Amino acid sequence: MSHITLVRHGQANTAARDEVNYDKLSDLGHQQARWLGAHLRDTRAHYPRVYCGTLTRHVETASSMGLPEPVRDARLNEIEYFTLAQLFHEQHGVAIPTDREGFVDHLPRTFAAWAAGDIQDAPESFEQFETRVSDALHEIGTEGGPAIVVTSGGLISMVVRQAMGLDIPSMARVALAIMNTSLHRLHPIGAQLSPVLFNATPHLEAPDRQFAQTHL
Repeated sequence: MSHITLVRHGQANTAARDEVNYDKLSDLGHQQARWLGAHLRDTRAHYPRVYCGTLTRHVETASSMGLPEPVRDARLNEIEYFTLAQLFHEQHGVAIPTDREGFVDHLPRTFAAWAAGDIQDAPESFEQFETRVSDALHEIGTEGGPAIVVTSGGLISMVVRQAMGLDIPSMARVALAIMNTSLHRLHPIGAQLSPVLFNATPHLEAPDRQFAQTHL
């Protein structure tokens, strides 16, 4: 088995309220990715295998990091949270949040309803999301050689859930904590991949960059 480093994409279009308009990096998102790429080069990080989802924000992040052309795998894509939120609102009257404070309450409620099958006509079921994430990480982790994967926060929270046996509320707290362009690393311990790094942003620790430690 090989170790895997997961990267959440740079800051996207925070003003968006649908999937299409959200799916592009802001100017700050590109800068976060450039700083991360420079950090990896400065520390001589070695990743012979590069993967990302097929979403624009994933591809743009990998490009701004200066990574080699990645293998694009749709199984590494984010959940359609805006779509789930709209369905949750239509079917159960749960208001869609307009700020981070509202989002902190809304995300775990949405995850719980989705996992329970209470959101009808979702783009995919919670179980389908679990399966595609597990399958993708298993394939990447068994091919050989360190890999870097540019993806999204919801997917990273699922990876942590599967590695640590987290319940849904704990998975939601993990998702809320994940910062843009943060690093998350899994190492093989025995027959399984286990987390050894979570939410690291060494490229954003300098005082003049701390403003760029964003969650949304």
